[in-house]
Amino acid sequence: MVQLMQQYEVWRELFSPLHALNFGIGGDTTCNVLWRLQNGELENIRPKVVVLWVGTNNHEHTADQVAGGILAIAQLLLSCLTKSKIIVLGLLPRGEFPNPLREKNASVNNLLRASLPRLGPVQLLDVGGSFVHSDGTISSRDMFDFLHLTASAYRTISTSLHDLLLQLLEETPQERRASLV
Repeated sequence: MVQLMQQYEVWRELFSPLHALNFGIGGDTTCNVLWRLQNGELENIRPKVVVLWVGTNNHEHTADQVAGGILAIAQLLLSCLTKSKIIVLGLLPRGEFPNPLREKNASVNNLLRASLPRLGPVQLLDVGGSFVHSDGTISSRDMFDFLHLTASAYRTISTSLHDLLLQLLEETPQERRASLV
């Protein structure tokens, strides 16, 4: 999802001016991200804010396992990037209609909501609810395949994320720079 965001105008409009770096790789799981972070991806960077958005590809794992992986990544980021603030994007709902994967993603978000505050300067940004209509469906105008976002849906997420990034960057007196993982 992060890798694809860079293909849309909203990236150039909102995140490029912040000198954001995009480390997203399509299909990544929490294990893939954790491995990359443990094996050099954090070397020689000092972002003011890191945005972490991972977990939807861990569909064969339990909600506890997915949340545990995300928490492990957040903890590693905090220990390696001691001056960075962390934003964890909540998992999005998936599927046109309510289904077990959507329920699991909601459970992951609930676990993160309860656990992330104990880690330190980490915030959860959960914008997935805006894509579920009152009848429980998701529109193909938001997620063309009921998983991946359309340009307008990326704008919805990006606007909220951008506002939070600006807030956190204003709290940081150094150069504005963000990294998305």
